[in-house]
Amino acid sequence: MVASGRCLFFLLLFLSFSLSNSKPVENPQFPCKPPTHNTYSFCNKSLPITRRAQSLISHLTLQEKIQQLSDNASGIPRLGIPHYEWWSESLHGISINGPGVSFKNGGPVTSATGFPQVIVSAASFNRTLWFLIGSAIAIEARAMYNVGQAGLTFWAPNINIFRDPRWGRGQETPGEDPMVASAYAIEFVKGFQGGHWKNGTETESTGRHGIGQKRVLLGEDGEINDDKLMLSACCKHSTAYDLEKWGNFSRYSFNAVVTEQDMEDTYQPPFRSCIQKGKASCLMCSYNEVNGVPACAREDLLQKTRTEWGFKGYITSDCDAVATIFEYQNYSKSPEDAVAIALKAGMDINCGTYVLRNAQSAVEKGKLQEEDIDQALHNLFSVQLRLGLFDGDPRKGQFGQLGPKNVCTKEHKTLALEAARQGIVLLKNDKKFLPLNKKDVSSLAIIGPLANKANSLGGDYAGYPCDPQSLFEGLKAYVKKTSYAIGCLDVACVSDTQFHKAIIVAKRAGFVIVVAGLDLSQETEDHDRVSLLLPGKQMSLVSSVAAASKKPVILVLTGGGPLDVSFAKGDPRIASILWIGYPGEAGANALAEIIFGEYNPGGRLPVTWYPESFTEVSMTDMNMRPNPSRGYPGRTYRFYTGNRVYGFGGGLSYTNFTYKILSAPSKLSLSGSLSSNSRKRILQQGGERLSYININEITSCDSLRFYMQILVENVGNMDGGHVVMLFSRVPTVFRGAPEKQLVGFDRVHTISHRSTEMSILVDPCEHLSVANEQGKKIMLLGGHILMLGDLEHFFTIQIY
Repeated sequence: MVASGRCLFFLLLFLSFSLSNSKPVENPQFPCKPPTHNTYSFCNKSLPITRRAQSLISHLTLQEKIQQLSDNASGIPRLGIPHYEWWSESLHGISINGPGVSFKNGGPVTSATGFPQVIVSAASFNRTLWFLIGSAIAIEARAMYNVGQAGLTFWAPNINIFRDPRWGRGQETPGEDPMVASAYAIEFVKGFQGGHWKNGTETESTGRHGIGQKRVLLGEDGEINDDKLMLSACCKHSTAYDLEKWGNFSRYSFNAVVTEQDMEDTYQPPFRSCIQKGKASCLMCSYNEVNGVPACAREDLLQKTRTEWGFKGYITSDCDAVATIFEYQNYSKSPEDAVAIALKAGMDINCGTYVLRNAQSAVEKGKLQEEDIDQALHNLFSVQLRLGLFDGDPRKGQFGQLGPKNVCTKEHKTLALEAARQGIVLLKNDKKFLPLNKKDVSSLAIIGPLANKANSLGGDYAGYPCDPQSLFEGLKAYVKKTSYAIGCLDVACVSDTQFHKAIIVAKRAGFVIVVAGLDLSQETEDHDRVSLLLPGKQMSLVSSVAAASKKPVILVLTGGGPLDVSFAKGDPRIASILWIGYPGEAGANALAEIIFGEYNPGGRLPVTWYPESFTEVSMTDMNMRPNPSRGYPGRTYRFYTGNRVYGFGGGLSYTNFTYKILSAPSKLSLSGSLSSNSRKRILQQGGERLSYININEITSCDSLRFYMQILVENVGNMDGGHVVMLFSRVPTVFRGAPEKQLVGFDRVHTISHRSTEMSILVDPCEHLSVANEQGKKIMLLGGHILMLGDLEHFFTIQIY
């Protein structure tokens, strides 16, 4: 079974089984309470969502309508509607960020499962895992809602492209590749919004991956029902948002100048996939300007989500992003203009109070019409209705049996452990130094300012984890004689006063692990890095300890952003390097399992690790493609032309693998997939002399799809998961073509000295096309290359 499927399959069954074991302790406030307030048409579950939303809007005064346009929507007592908080966060577990969630108000839920930060889960390259994480978080969120400790609308996932390695919030994203970010968005959103539920229980459907590939919320008759939602997920931050505070530039006023080409093939694909395929019910517009227009005022981009992408949901601003239109960006002439511009552009709700304070005046001055407000309310109420908020007592609803016992379950904590295991990346392993044999380790030292801090392993947008454990505690469970030294007083490591103690501890130990890297003091929201090196004197600490140790040391790297650790990569005194990122509450256990060989590492880097010299590139340059004339090297593995410390997709295993391509076409003919008008035009223009076809001229992309059949052989002595990555290279005649681009990926579980067959679907319209300078997708004719490890498969795309 693919994707470590056996383990995850049973986890899915456990998640389903656990639902019947809990009842809510108390009930949240809800509309449509009998006997007084349940007779309105908007309470009638038999009516269509649109009619119910219209009914609700018709009962409101203008002032009541305006009071709904904030994340903290006011209650309407005369209609029996309590206040509602739209802002809750669930990036990698229920978060303490946002007022919609409360762990400390005396409620029965005081913690929630802390999954690895997104960048770590992304390193697993495991779609099934991403879906299950979303599903588990959803169970805990809905359980907390049922006891009045959370809302139903959560602002995750963050699917911006990790464009620059210095970005403080890159850790929250699935990495630098648009295809990976898109896949993550689809799976997380489907899982989070309740894609596996039917009548209060989870369902699984089998397919090529063993665990369901088509997961949708089902109605009572078993039919697909896109209207129903367990919870609402939000794709953020649209768009081209990837700068916090760098030099004199701030996210609140930064103007991201983006080419149409980069917009089409890099910045927008994750959002398009999140909406079209993930069916997300919320989109968040970002602080920054995009080509001179604030993102929340970009009517062309916001309306496109509805007219072209089929978006059925609401659009929220980032918090106070409407205020920035006037206050920071000076785009509007007045606060009223800012409010009117955003609402008319397609934004429905403002996180903050700016709209509340200025909408009435905007209406009175004729800048905003009540109809504009009604449209926003229709989008907002429609999502609440799909969530069942107006269906009466939630205890009697589809998810009414979820409660405190469904939070921090054994199954969820096991899933968090599995996610950490699969996301940890082995970057160096000289002479097969790892794994260590526990019997051979008489004593162990762990050194570093993050080695004994359990609360440093979550990253940003974390919550209160169920069972936090430090790395020191996790390793001590394996080797009783484990000592610890801080090395540096904190991650900034401005002083070497603690070095001597670390060196003494290292000299006494049989084996030494040094923990270095980043924490939230170095990278987080509103804080970008200026260097890619280890902070302060950490590099000196690592080298000093390595020189004192009896044996080569193991270097464990924390943090979400790439690091230039060239010194360690080339130092024979540092035998192994492991990147753990922010591995969540089970990270210590996962790291210990990998170090002592109980788990075979298989994670791959979802971002390029650049050298320190990359910091000479301006962080404000949004161009993906290189420009040799001005010494600009480009960005991400798709376009970057400079040196790398470690490349995208890098990662080792304790075993070795070989590939064999079993089947793939040698040529692909487009003739049967072109419209008659296109064929006439091609004949008139010379047919074979054409170098490309516009994607919109292809009438049947489905007919061009094919599977590449692959044999993966584990030629080593240890079972383990393996990430298979298929790349493509298009004909070089095209200016601005990627160096290579990811076509498909999958994680397979392999058995030592055995082969595993798998296949990767190639959709030429999606995977083999490129964007031209006008932002239009085209398919290049001629020779293409599919690359699988060291193997290359050549094939031709032609008209006839």
